Amino acid sequence: MRLGDIAKKLSCTLEGPDDLEITGVAGIEDASPSELTFLSNPKYRRKLQTTRAAAIILSAQEPDPGRPALRSDNPYLDFAKALELFYPPARAEPGIHPAAVIAADAKVGRNPSIGPYVVVEQGVEIGDDCVIKGHVMIYHGARIGHRFFAHSHSVVRENVQIGDDVILQNGAIIGSDGFGFARQADGSYYKIIQAGTVVVEDGVEVQANTCIDRATVGVTRLRRGAKIDNLVQVGHACDIGQNTLLCGQSGLAGSCRVGKNVVLAGQVGVAGHLTIGDNVIATAQTGIPSDVEPNKIVSGYPAMDNSRWLKCAAAYARLPEIHSAVRSYIKRPNHPDQNK
Repeated sequence: MRLGDIAKKLSCTLEGPDDLEITGVAGIEDASPSELTFLSNPKYRRKLQTTRAAAIILSAQEPDPGRPALRSDNPYLDFAKALELFYPPARAEPGIHPAAVIAADAKVGRNPSIGPYVVVEQGVEIGDDCVIKGHVMIYHGARIGHRFFAHSHSVVRENVQIGDDVILQNGAIIGSDGFGFARQADGSYYKIIQAGTVVVEDGVEVQANTCIDRATVGVTRLRRGAKIDNLVQVGHACDIGQNTLLCGQSGLAGSCRVGKNVVLAGQVGVAGHLTIGDNVIATAQTGIPSDVEPNKIVSGYPAMDNSRWLKCAAAYARLPEIHSAVRSYIKRPNHPDQNK
């Protein structure tokens, strides 16, 4: 594909020959002399000197890269779109496999692609253009919108509601029982029926082996555009805001309220019944035991302002030296604490 054609499709400003032939897209370190790459993070700017790429997508603020360029308002987004030009997603074959089991009263929209050993139980409704890969299980009463894509071994439990353009990666479980038990007099636990549901709004993606628990009563909700990474636990009755990212191995106890545009990085833990405001970023392995105000960046356990945590982390690395210096100071003659 010619570089000029790529520029037009991406609405980028072309700097260089229109007829330069591009054969693919790759990262800045791996690109070949016929491939397109991108620069979005300034820390990789030095790699412009060593990349072999034929051309590069970068912002208007970046200096001349010394090679043909596509100037972009959002280089990372345009890189993602360029990938689709060269590697378009495969279209699923339409039809319902004879090994699929679909209840007589289930309603499936137009142009479905349903693979072998899919089970769709009674009262289910699924919109148009669904793609449901083999071994997916959809329990009774589920309501699912248009362009649903469920990869193998994902599960939609009873009475769950799912909007349009939702993707479930392999092994995602939507609507598993919340972790609810009442302690009895003999010390054993009595299981509390999880009578609530899960609502997944439009444009949500839930990735592999993640569990979204149903509410005991009421609703667990993933709001429009939320993206949930692999191996994430969302507890019962949580409310996850629009365009929020929950990264791998993060876990939320029940009844959390998470605002919009929040990022919880890998292995963040959130205690139950608290509120995280809009635009919060929690760095990796942060433990959040209490509410977080909007627009904060927090780190550590217990979660604190990121700038304070960085100072604490730097001091912790020098703790033996600090301890030695303090002990030496205390041992000075006539110090009031020298005998402690």
